[in-house]
Amino acid sequence: MKPTWLADRDIASVMHPYTNLKKHLDVGPVMITRGEGIYLYDENDRALLDGAAGQWCSSLGYGKANARIAKVASDALIDLPYSHIFRHQSHKSVVELSEKLLALAPVPMSKVMLQCSGSEANDTAVKMVWYYWAGRNQPQRRKIISRMGSYHGSTCASLSLTGNTDYYRSFGLPLDGFLKVSGLNYYRTGLPGETEDQFTDRLAKELEDLIVKEGPDTIAAFWADPVQGNAGALPPPKGYFEKVQKILKKYDIVFVVDEVICGFGRTGEWWGTQRYGLEPDIITSAKGLSSAMQPISAVLVNEKIFSVIAAESDRLGSFIHGYTYAGHPVTTAVTVEVIKVYEELDIVGHVKGLERQFQAILESFRDHPLIGNVSGVGLLGGLEMVKDKETKTAFPKEFGLAPKIEAAGRSHGVLVRVIADRLVFAPPLIITAEELDKLAAGARAALDDVYASMA
Repeated sequence: MKPTWLADRDIASVMHPYTNLKKHLDVGPVMITRGEGIYLYDENDRALLDGAAGQWCSSLGYGKANARIAKVASDALIDLPYSHIFRHQSHKSVVELSEKLLALAPVPMSKVMLQCSGSEANDTAVKMVWYYWAGRNQPQRRKIISRMGSYHGSTCASLSLTGNTDYYRSFGLPLDGFLKVSGLNYYRTGLPGETEDQFTDRLAKELEDLIVKEGPDTIAAFWADPVQGNAGALPPPKGYFEKVQKILKKYDIVFVVDEVICGFGRTGEWWGTQRYGLEPDIITSAKGLSSAMQPISAVLVNEKIFSVIAAESDRLGSFIHGYTYAGHPVTTAVTVEVIKVYEELDIVGHVKGLERQFQAILESFRDHPLIGNVSGVGLLGGLEMVKDKETKTAFPKEFGLAPKIEAAGRSHGVLVRVIADRLVFAPPLIITAEELDKLAAGARAALDDVYASMA
């Protein structure tokens, strides 16, 4: 029985992102009304195990367990409902949060700039990189290299970083100067007879060849997420970042690591940077930063970058960049409390404790007729779906794989996410061993349903 409040609402009044807007007028939304633990409940009060943590972000789940965080938000709304951080003005929780992030940083970092979303964080980092090179009297270093399969946001600059051509259509993007190298899917793009080590060598050579072709003195930065979330939770091949970082150092190219998905425990470390031995100059983060309880992101910069930016701002009179709600006192107070909860729960240790089981679950899907390959790390994993395992044939777009799998998942009580041809798992980090098994069972049932429908 649907709640009565729905009958009085025009649910078609909402314009939904990443949605077929015309089709939506006919099919309408799946209405989520509440959450508890790792479960969301729809308008019929049906429990749905959230296998994707919302948008990779609800690390602490939902409901009553978060009452202490709600109390912090309530108190902050009373004490200081808003205060900006422009032009030397500040407040207590923005300082506390920045200090905490620097203490947690995986490599030495100097300063934190708070923003409101992952897209804003990456957009801000692009401007910082350009500002940095202007400050070094090399303003021609404007080009930025990222990888196909990576997602870095929806603003014009961050979408230009994103390596998915579907996202550019009819927007007139990407902007000029945003260059791409190949993604990391060895299963899909490895050459016949090519080992994983050879695949890695080829990717590294492609990056260096592009730098040389464009001119090292025109390249500003290289952008990378430790695990390619938008490619379907795809970890890097063996030795990839070791080789890439040598190239970046050789040509004095700024290294920006996008930790928006990977940060705050998702990979079994506080940061994906730690998992893969990265040495970034700039880190962007969001999502798990506040467990999605408030819209916030953070850009961490090392002293090499900050000292040049600071000197350039002094030369110009100001670093003219910022957003109205950046460093919002309610948002920062909540985020400080979320990090305290992470530490008290030992959320990183909890993820490490579940990783072996999670990997075993991923491996168990190799026998399914629709699964060609599996990969994952921490509590972030993906299943590569194929129409034919022998030939690795992908499903045609007109088959509608994603909506079919996701609808079948809901019918079995799980919310799963499909990106391209990969079924992704990224549950709330508080998930238990028993709940992981439930997620796996629901996902397998969904795959079985779609496979049966093909007969």
